[in-house]
Amino acid sequence: MIAATAFYLFSTILLLSALRVITASNAVHSVLFLILAFFNAAGLFVLLGAEFVAMILVIVYVGAVAVLFLFVVMMLDVDFQNLRQGAKSYIGAGLVFGAIMLAELVTLYFAWSENQPVAVAPKEMSDVTNTEQIGRVLYTDYVYAFQLAGLILLVAMIGAIVLTHRRRPDVRRQKVADQVSVKRDDVLEIKEVKSGQGIL
Repeated sequence: MIAATAFYLFSTILLLSALRVITASNAVHSVLFLILAFFNAAGLFVLLGAEFVAMILVIVYVGAVAVLFLFVVMMLDVDFQNLRQGAKSYIGAGLVFGAIMLAELVTLYFAWSENQPVAVAPKEMSDVTNTEQIGRVLYTDYVYAFQLAGLILLVAMIGAIVLTHRRRPDVRRQKVADQVSVKRDDVLEIKEVKSGQGIL
């Protein structure tokens, strides 16, 4: 009963937050709802017994990707009013494509559930934990795909830094080389003031 209640709770919040990701008018709010959706998806993975996948979802997606999206959205000076002006003309096409993709997913689900083979773990794998099994497969059979995924994430991170690190003429920037090479005579001037010739 507790597991069923937790499942329906996580699923409901996940669906509502995913809906708010695409319907929120503010891009920062969309990213925050995306983080909430990732957390609830991690809770569902824990209920399924995949603790490692849940932790990877929280650490990688919530701790890196979603926060990176949040910083990029907050740093980029995007005019969302101009972007939304012609968006209503694409609603019909978006609904059609969304219905087609939903029909494909439903068809794929029923076809997979009917033809799903029953997997039996060998005896030597029965005492191995879930994390160790994933590690063996990941670093032996899919090591090149794993390294390629890391390279893609690195390129995405560099692209986000390049997008946010633009030069604007109205912003004063710190010049470290000029600060380090400054001399005493450039910033300090000593004047000899005789008695009685001061400001007062």
